[in-house]
Amino acid sequence: MATSAAARDQHLDELRALMAAHSPPIHALIVPSEDAHQSEYVSERDKRRQFISGFTGSAGLALITTKEALLWTDGRYFLQASQQLSDSWKLMRMGEDPPVEVWIADNLSDEAVIGIDPWCISVDAAQRYEQSFLKKHQTLFQLSSDLVDEIWKDRPPNDALPVVVHPVEFAGRSVAEKIKELREKLEHEKANGIIITALDEVAWLYNVRGADVHFSPVVHSFAIVTLHNAFFYVDKRKVTAEVQNYMAENGIDIREYHTVQPDVSLLASGHLKGSAVNGSLQVENDINKVEHSKIWIDSNSCCLALYSKLSTNQVLMLQSPIALPKAVKNPMELDGLRKAHIRDGAAVVQYLAWLDNQMQENYGAPGYFSEANGSQRKEHLEIKLTEVSVSDKLEGFRATKELFKGLSFPTISSVGPNAAIIHYSPEANTCAELDADKIYLCDSGAQYLDGTTDITRTVHFGRPSEHEKSCYTAVLKGHIALDAAVFPNGTTGHALDILARTPLWKSGLDYRHGTGHGIGSYLNVHEGPHLISFRPSARNVPLQASMTVTDEPGYYEDGNFGIRLENVLIVKGADTKFNFGEKGYLSFEHITWAPYQTKLINTTLLTPEEIDWVNMYHSDCRKILGSYLNEQEKEWLRKATEPITVSS
Repeated sequence: MATSAAARDQHLDELRALMAAHSPPIHALIVPSEDAHQSEYVSERDKRRQFISGFTGSAGLALITTKEALLWTDGRYFLQASQQLSDSWKLMRMGEDPPVEVWIADNLSDEAVIGIDPWCISVDAAQRYEQSFLKKHQTLFQLSSDLVDEIWKDRPPNDALPVVVHPVEFAGRSVAEKIKELREKLEHEKANGIIITALDEVAWLYNVRGADVHFSPVVHSFAIVTLHNAFFYVDKRKVTAEVQNYMAENGIDIREYHTVQPDVSLLASGHLKGSAVNGSLQVENDINKVEHSKIWIDSNSCCLALYSKLSTNQVLMLQSPIALPKAVKNPMELDGLRKAHIRDGAAVVQYLAWLDNQMQENYGAPGYFSEANGSQRKEHLEIKLTEVSVSDKLEGFRATKELFKGLSFPTISSVGPNAAIIHYSPEANTCAELDADKIYLCDSGAQYLDGTTDITRTVHFGRPSEHEKSCYTAVLKGHIALDAAVFPNGTTGHALDILARTPLWKSGLDYRHGTGHGIGSYLNVHEGPHLISFRPSARNVPLQASMTVTDEPGYYEDGNFGIRLENVLIVKGADTKFNFGEKGYLSFEHITWAPYQTKLINTTLLTPEEIDWVNMYHSDCRKILGSYLNEQEKEWLRKATEPITVSS
């Protein structure tokens, strides 16, 4: 249930009272979005920033001082946050306003104490804050308990949902292979062990899945892997007999979730004991040997609470060695992703055909194919179509598909002005009704045992304006440009991002989000470490063959409409005539299948090559999806994929 602005203001008062009563007194409290694993998407009971601020977006940070309340978020959420925050809050726009640590250093007094739950902040962020606080001798204080939890009276319970083994037929590699490869990397870096904190990395390494976070099949857990032992920290109520046996067979100790912090202390001192192996206990005393004295953490995902148990000189701070192997899919994962996207594409086509029919029958709309003037809504609607009711129908189509496990994120089903809210999330009691005279943007995805999907299509069931058409066409041109790119090995997503923006820039248009993110294999819908974006972090990791990445440029006009087109791509080797520098070249294979609405395309703005691309893509859609559709749906798809020409 949504909390009223008055209740949230009362929560702020209660929080400030706790801050004042604390020893030492807390002058400002940082409330991040993340959980103890630095997750982007968190469980209901970990949505502390949402609870205190009322802002429901997935990214953001709240700062509560004795007199002010501020919320930082990125460009995807500027509009949404401005609508959801009460007058007690000030919106801080990332990239435009000073970062939180700079604001604190500039605006709070000398020697101010800034409180943080050390489980909910990464080592990276904590060190960045501490550096910024030096000039005024301000302190980042680690709280022994989360103050938000103390005032959150109806905080959701910690449910014990079971851990499941992810079969090797979908995972493609056994846990034994993965641990062996990880230990080789530890040896190479002269490290004795690694603390793994990111939920998708633990799930990937041990080939397990769970249901602790909506839309992401992960389990709240940590892992410690050493040269001799492996540990899985989880609420043991979630462990079935099957999982118990599976872990034992693979030499993995199951320990209670909350024991990870004392075990990190034992690891640091060389006294972490594993299970009996060949009748004797394995003790991690290699820590005392200089050649293997390091403990590996990823400072971007390891929380301050665990890092604080290590001495600085024994920490090896590098990107997790699991991040790249997880991102570079193995042949079985790629095969599964291709198949999952075909089934998913069929569900999207079934949905669009159904929605087209409903819009014509109930709203008198010209429909998906016609640009006839005017629409005549029935006085007594048999079915009222809302953003939520139609997205539920889409979920229904997906649920009929083989290996379906659920959605991969809340469907962004958005009409007209709502489509301009980049990560809009409709609510049943406040969402808009569909409108034949407005653009409809649908960004959705699903979790299947063999892969995760993410697709966006933008449509109009009435007569789109010339401006809407030209904007849609510019987005499509950028989408095609990225899809068709050929680039040398070593190229990052930062270098490729401009390809998708150039057609928009030519008209003075742009969008405030990245162009592409990795996607998991029945894991998180947003997966790193690579991305295609203007953000500096996109320079860190080059794209490699067998990575997945989305291609999703857009354009958003506040108060009017939003447009986004999204496919999932697989990075593959390119067959080029030459091979300058002996680097080898890469290209993309799209694996998403659903038509683009040709009614929204101004074909005079497309090059002959772009027209050929659309026609070839549509021809492939017909061939690939046909066997999943009934006769009416096939006919709808045939019409939706008719070839376009410049004069059409």
